[in-house]
Amino acid sequence: MTRRGLLLLNLGTPTAPTVPAVRRYLREFLSDPRVIDINPVLRALLLYGLILPTRPRQSAKAYQSIWSERGSPLLFHGRDLAQKLGQRLGTTWHVELAMRYQEPSIATALEQLAEHGVAQIVVFPLFPHYSSAAWGSAIERVLTLASKRWNVPALQVVPPYYDHPEFVEAFAAVTQRSLEDFAADRIVMSYHGLPERQLRKSDENKVKYCLRNANCCDVMGPANHYCYRAQCFATSRALAKRLALADQSWEITFQSRLGRIPWIRPYTDERVRELAGAGVKRLAVVCPSFTADCLETLEEIAIRAREDFKAHGGEELRLVPSLNSDDRWVRAIIEITAQTAARLPAEV
Repeated sequence: MTRRGLLLLNLGTPTAPTVPAVRRYLREFLSDPRVIDINPVLRALLLYGLILPTRPRQSAKAYQSIWSERGSPLLFHGRDLAQKLGQRLGTTWHVELAMRYQEPSIATALEQLAEHGVAQIVVFPLFPHYSSAAWGSAIERVLTLASKRWNVPALQVVPPYYDHPEFVEAFAAVTQRSLEDFAADRIVMSYHGLPERQLRKSDENKVKYCLRNANCCDVMGPANHYCYRAQCFATSRALAKRLALADQSWEITFQSRLGRIPWIRPYTDERVRELAGAGVKRLAVVCPSFTADCLETLEEIAIRAREDFKAHGGEELRLVPSLNSDDRWVRAIIEITAQTAARLPAEV
């Protein structure tokens, strides 16, 4: 019987919360033309002239605030997840975790899969929504490296699963558990942001559709199939329905913007301040675009946004933990993986 492999993919993390390690990570991450999608000369000027001289020190301080004895949360949650999946899937599967940037690398993971006799691989991006900057970049790297091997493995990639019932159910379970003792006045579903120009570049229609009107993301269809914003809206609708949230009790925002160009609105940091000023006292924040807690959830939301919320009149902000290695998420991954593996060649 052919042994199958499950390759879990996440974006990446510095190897340490130090300025040199963060600089290495940012240099690799922000050199990617899918991340900063501008002229290569301008990208180099921006990266080496503005970002790398200043941002590593700021980011290192942020990483230090969330680093634990186990290291980077993104990494140890990923390792815990891979271990649980390996135990549940049994000996007919081999599970590897890889990061698009830094370690453990995709190249190392592919080598490990080959050494364990894997000839058929299910690639599982740990980001539910499509963006060229994350999903597209990670899958491009996997396909490039796999194609260079002498024995090219059979690959099936899990498509974006932003509204897959198993994913929605897993996030709903974690959310319910986290908020059962917290009566939130408002729930914010905060997603990683993207520049608006990247949304428009994903619009492949002859008659351009993206961001043309306020309701363009209300329904998924061929016109917005690749639209990250529309997929985020679909996740929120599904999650709100599963949690039986009243229409006026929740909203969607976008975080983690970089630079001064227009990113997807509304911005999380601005809305947190506005909600506090409008009298919201107890705010819950769910981050469905992050399947593992990381800098963007633990530092940006649980530390900075909480401090901002209280400074502007709010009483308490609670971050709903991400899926991490929760048993319901493990179950969801196994089900989604099985559906994807059905498209692989028959086992021999």
